[in-house]
Amino acid sequence: MLCRLRVVLSTMLYCAEFITAAVMCSTYQKSDDRIWMGCTITFMLFPAVLIQLALTFIHRDLGRDRPLVLFLHLLLLGPVIRCLEALVMYFKAGKKEEPYVTISRRIRLKKGQQTPMEWEIGQLERNLAAHRDAFKRATVIQAFLGSTPQLTLQLYATIQEKYILPLRLALMIITLISITYGALVCNILAIQIRYDDYKLRLRPAAYICMIVWRGLEIATRITALVLFSTALTHWIILFWARKGSLAENVEKNLSKLGTTVVLCMFTLLYACINIFCWSAVQLDLTHRELIEKRQRWDRLALYYIGRFLENFLLITLWYFFKSDFYEYVCAPLLVVQLLVCYGLAVLFMLLFYQFFHPCKRLFKYNVHDCLHCVCCRKRDSSLGSRRGKPSYSNAATMVLIEDPLDTQNTQPLDPAILQGDQETAILDDSMDSSCHTGCFKQKVP
Repeated sequence: MLCRLRVVLSTMLYCAEFITAAVMCSTYQKSDDRIWMGCTITFMLFPAVLIQLALTFIHRDLGRDRPLVLFLHLLLLGPVIRCLEALVMYFKAGKKEEPYVTISRRIRLKKGQQTPMEWEIGQLERNLAAHRDAFKRATVIQAFLGSTPQLTLQLYATIQEKYILPLRLALMIITLISITYGALVCNILAIQIRYDDYKLRLRPAAYICMIVWRGLEIATRITALVLFSTALTHWIILFWARKGSLAENVEKNLSKLGTTVVLCMFTLLYACINIFCWSAVQLDLTHRELIEKRQRWDRLALYYIGRFLENFLLITLWYFFKSDFYEYVCAPLLVVQLLVCYGLAVLFMLLFYQFFHPCKRLFKYNVHDCLHCVCCRKRDSSLGSRRGKPSYSNAATMVLIEDPLDTQNTQPLDPAILQGDQETAILDDSMDSSCHTGCFKQKVP
């Protein structure tokens, strides 16, 4: 049931945003706003074309005799026909027994217990899985290559024109829902890729936590960018590129040119996601699977700390260079609200990873352990600074026992070297004792 809702929701968001953007373009044409109209058309057509290519590529329709489906893709109606096909398959599933084509093996996590499972998969269920995967990719493309620039553009146009059109407001609401849903799908995809051997099931509380986390994070980020761009028109967008050669055996079913195009589009999508929110996976073009599966808490912390400081800098610059349009707006209150909203987004993210992540029992370290370790290090450093240098009156004495058979190569020890070794040993012992008293507790599944 949930899979049907996801397919229908993706199709509805695609159609609603496309139709609303088209009507908005006609409104811009009537008011002779050529710039707004051109940008709106670009952000409407570019993701739509990419979605048609992605759906055709995933289902491999170019090598099959399906002229009607290909024609509908040329009319940018690919998600509609794919949604109808998926719904027909869902209603047919389970009514007729069919021979299985493969066996799926997964591990089920329940109350800390790992239970191996396996079940037969028929051809119909395999086709449904292909439809689900295709709609997940299409949702992410629509969200971050279409909805995010569209929402940024419409919010910027609203501030510049100093009035809100009802149709423009509707388009901004639809795009914000599309971005939040795309970020939610991106999170689920990252979990499924990272824990491919496990049967995952998310609770409703996990969905609510992720929706609040992603919604606040994206809304705050876009607002900060738009406010900064309205105050300082000559601003520069920086794109971070990660160099790497093509991974081996990636182009199994593609030509070298096709593989290069796919990887370029994948890199563009990854860059757009990281501009507006945390991507949940790390791109690695040198790896065979193109992503890094290990959970990196240090990268997550550095990203959110850096993004918080960047948003703070953008909002501060807007506050000092804002235009007269904000005379009737309490600017300090707006700055505080944006920073508090981003802090709440980080809080809900920590709550998700600590309590609602479906594989939290597999974490070697969780959020609580990392925060506890940071507190322990700060406490130990403060205690060490108050105590000063340790006294060596009770320290262990290192004794060198000479080998009676080797009397020629024995050399006297320098007292300074011996004292330096004692200091190193005592420092290592104190660090080991502080780490073993609860800084990092390993979670046993």
